[in-house]
Amino acid sequence: MIAYLKGKIKHKSNSFVILEVNNIGYQVFILPLLYADLNIGQEVEFYTYQQVREDALNLYGFKGVADLQMFELLLSISGIGPRSALGVMSIATVADIKESIGRGDPALLTKVSGIGRKTAERVVLELREKIVKLAVDGDKFSPSQLGSSDEIDALMALGYSLSQAREALNGVDAKIKDSGERIRQALKKLGK
Repeated sequence: MIAYLKGKIKHKSNSFVILEVNNIGYQVFILPLLYADLNIGQEVEFYTYQQVREDALNLYGFKGVADLQMFELLLSISGIGPRSALGVMSIATVADIKESIGRGDPALLTKVSGIGRKTAERVVLELREKIVKLAVDGDKFSPSQLGSSDEIDALMALGYSLSQAREALNGVDAKIKDSGERIRQALKKLGK
């Protein structure tokens, strides 16, 4: 199992790089967001997931262990393959994915091509407890602090980023349950 590689980028293509490590070139599939930050000749390191199939041997590279762990968690769900998992990780940060799953909200996952409502709901159902356990081990994450998808979507529709919306909603008093009031309070915080 190849779990880690460090070397120089020899070639960049649409969804992968060729990484030279001790005069051997490894094809490593990466996230589109990561792709933009890499240059030919640059020395990089990847934590990798090695997929072994009858007709292929693929490596998927990630900048950090948290990204790799999220990728592996997504792959543990029936119906989610490496391309779908990369798709999920391409639309949001690991923290945002954890937050969405921890809230029990499949809306973020349905934005990925190839993941329908049923698959997204299965991902949320199967990973929710695992995400909360991971959060207890290291993240500052509590499902009770999070705003609903509708609240976040409303703030994003007004031009705020996902992280701004989330931060503002986390600052709203937990005793307020009405979504409209939560949004008003978040807007007041964002306006300061």
